Amino acid sequence: MRITFLGNFISEFSSETHHSKTLKHMGHEVIDLQEGQTTKEKFLEESLNSDLAVVVHTHSMTTPGNLSWKKISKKLRKKGIPLITYHLDLWFGLERQKDLENDEYYKNLHYFFTVDKLMADWFNKNTKVRGVYLPAAVYKGEVIMMKPQPVSFDIIFTGSVHYHPEYPYRQHLINFLKLKYGDKFLHIGSGGEIGQLRGLELNQAYRNAKIAVGDTLCLGFTYPYYFSDRLFEQPGRGAFQIFPDIKGVEDMYEDGKEIVLYRHGDLDDLGEKIDYYLEHEQEREEIRQNGFNRTKKEHTYTNRWEVILNELFS
Repeated sequence: MRITFLGNFISEFSSETHHSKTLKHMGHEVIDLQEGQTTKEKFLEESLNSDLAVVVHTHSMTTPGNLSWKKISKKLRKKGIPLITYHLDLWFGLERQKDLENDEYYKNLHYFFTVDKLMADWFNKNTKVRGVYLPAAVYKGEVIMMKPQPVSFDIIFTGSVHYHPEYPYRQHLINFLKLKYGDKFLHIGSGGEIGQLRGLELNQAYRNAKIAVGDTLCLGFTYPYYFSDRLFEQPGRGAFQIFPDIKGVEDMYEDGKEIVLYRHGDLDDLGEKIDYYLEHEQEREEIRQNGFNRTKKEHTYTNRWEVILNELFS
């Protein structure tokens, strides 16, 4: 299959890069076009010679050209070529939600594969776009369990401390972990002791830590069926993970067997879970291995793109 893919390929570790690599590993020919540099006319030209057109739009980027997305959408639909996106971000409840109304791109897609079930429902109710709920995953090429190395820390958190203002809990969470565990806690990411880690260095950090604490944007601690790719990345790259009990996570992993869940927003409950699993090594390591195995089997982007292609072409 020939696939034209417009997105941000500047970073080796962007989701678009991982999606493109996944599709290529699955045996497809993928034409990577850089958003912000490729014109709409060029995108349409390549798409008309393809079986599938994919766009992953970055909020800060624009696609130059005189064509409208409406015209592109109509031309591709007439030829029977799906115009789709598979996006890992949350829009609802955030400042960027207005883009769904103000940017013509969103309402002229044929399919929007989204990690937010409520947004999939919204597309199906309010637009002609087919919304499909499809959770995030992890790139199969990074699903590797490293051998542990001796380190000074027991607990890690990966992610930025400077997060969405609509979700102040992130700052409270990191402060709690710093105060309670001191130099046994390591924060990796913006505002942390170590900046971003990528590739196998991140796998090694996950494997070295006894516990990785996960987090995801969940407005009011009640927003269901949205969780970031961290849910899948951490166990898939060798971590024992404690994650908030967001509705829908139980469909991805079994609590107490493949990951451990705590009551979202309840830092005392989180602390109790951390302390318990610091002391119970055998139980912790069994959960680590089970989470890794489940991720490798069910939660890679290869799994997700199989779902997408079956939806489009079966």
